[in-house]
Amino acid sequence: MSANAYKDYILSPDPDADGLTKPVAGFDENGAPISINVVTEKPLTLYLNSQEIVTMMTIGDHPDLLAVGYLLNQRMLRSDDEITAIDYDDDLDVVIVRTKRKTNYEAVLKKKTRTSGCAQGTVFGDMMDGFDSVALNTDAKVKSSDLHALTKAINTTPSLYLTAGAIHGCVLCKGDSALVYMEDVGRHNAVDKIAGWMHMNGETAADKIFYTTGRLTSEMVIKTVMMGIPILVSRSGFTAWGVELAQQAGLTLIGRARGKRFTALSGHDRIIRDIKSTSTDIEDEKFARKGSRND
Repeated sequence: MSANAYKDYILSPDPDADGLTKPVAGFDENGAPISINVVTEKPLTLYLNSQEIVTMMTIGDHPDLLAVGYLLNQRMLRSDDEITAIDYDDDLDVVIVRTKRKTNYEAVLKKKTRTSGCAQGTVFGDMMDGFDSVALNTDAKVKSSDLHALTKAINTTPSLYLTAGAIHGCVLCKGDSALVYMEDVGRHNAVDKIAGWMHMNGETAADKIFYTTGRLTSEMVIKTVMMGIPILVSRSGFTAWGVELAQQAGLTLIGRARGKRFTALSGHDRIIRDIKSTSTDIEDEKFARKGSRND
């Protein structure tokens, strides 16, 4: 996969889209006036049928995918639910997912946990229901050469991060191909957008790789497992509970992926090591020194 492989994405960031950034005037370290683009964020209130579920802070793109993915990952929307309509009001910042099945999650909404994710991620009390019963694909494999190609291509893809920073990205991959790249102010929103896209497009999970620019936290592990994706990769680090949950679920957990280097703390048997990193690998050293994406 070349550095220009973003052309092969099914869906990728559009850093020039209206409303995602705005210019803000300021001063540099020498007191000289400057103007830089900063990422916008706005509230999006999600309804499931007639019930208000949550208000999320988001950059505002793909509200339909975010809404569906959020409900799926919170176990409020079943995989076999028939979605009859998704209504979005840009003026009111409201998205409504309508289903054929009648829903009532009043009790669930009373049980919630604020996570360590950016933009104050929230998960509800029964999100772990079914976690232990998920059987991830044990035949899935990832080549170290694929990881090298993916990290290089993803980090050179035109994105809001490269334009303005202060944002996280998640990428759905298969082999050495990056398929869908989503960004948001909270990494959990980016995950949910991909979950929504997979559901709306009938995409399978068993042969996929999930890449995130952020930390490998418990929430990231839980969502990846519940989506049925067997391999989770990040250029950032780990949390202890994230590692523990990955090991419990049999998830391949790969962090600190930069150039040809990475660390696997769970599920290393899925990794095919077809290239090796050496202390004299100039390309890796340049990659490691390159400006890091958000943690």
